[in-house]
Amino acid sequence: MVVQQYRDGGRARAVRALAAAGVIAVSAGCFGGDAGSGASDGSGRRSVAADRPLDLLGQAADVLVEAGGAETRTSMETAAGGTRVTIRGQGAYDFRRQLGRLKVVLPEEAAGADGHRPITELLAPGTLYMKNRGAGVPDDKWVRIDTTTLKDGNLLTGGVTDPMAAAELLRGAADVTYAGKSELAGVTVHHYRGVADLGRAARAASPQSRGALSAAAKGFSKDAVPFDAYLDEDGRLRKVRHRFTFSAEGPEVSVVSTLLLYGFGLPVTVNLPDEDAIYTGEIRQG
Repeated sequence: MVVQQYRDGGRARAVRALAAAGVIAVSAGCFGGDAGSGASDGSGRRSVAADRPLDLLGQAADVLVEAGGAETRTSMETAAGGTRVTIRGQGAYDFRRQLGRLKVVLPEEAAGADGHRPITELLAPGTLYMKNRGAGVPDDKWVRIDTTTLKDGNLLTGGVTDPMAAAELLRGAADVTYAGKSELAGVTVHHYRGVADLGRAARAASPQSRGALSAAAKGFSKDAVPFDAYLDEDGRLRKVRHRFTFSAEGPEVSVVSTLLLYGFGLPVTVNLPDEDAIYTGEIRQG
């Protein structure tokens, strides 16, 4: 894995936690309704306040498919010894085709003494492509990973939770409470707290997402994934934060993954690499 270099003890534990999770890993071995339903306010817009929370959350992925493309920001954070380490990403995602392109920036301690260029990630159903992976991979080559073989289903491996998978997880929501109305980047949002069950979400997911989520349901030490979800007045998911728990060496580790969505309707172009651009050699760790 890339996450191998660190300095002080607190950051060392935090970075090792990310490494144990398989964040920016390159192989499985590294990680040991209907969108149109709902009430209307008379203007043709969905009335979020009139819908039941479980219905809204269960339809969140479908509403995003209807919306098409969106810009996205992501973060993935772990803490150990009082120190937090965060991996950040930014890009765009097409929910209709379930294709996305993101630039992922490693924290300094994970990037190594000489630094590391941002990793380009392409997300597709069942597949993750990474460029600038480093560790012996040529600059013009991509690393391709079958996410259905990953024990986390690519909820953590790439340092980014696939936006569609993040929304599909809400299909497994239970114990949901309404936490009130607020504003997010100038948009009115409704905040819901709850717990998603990985197995239930996998069974209810779209065919394109089901394989990876089914793998995650088997790989995490806990099926329960606490979340905070923020939906706008049209039922579109604007922000979601998940807390994943996995077993590594020693105590269980929690990783917090946050997804922000904005700029809905954006045309998103994602060109997947040709076969001759895929790296097939051995990938060095470090």
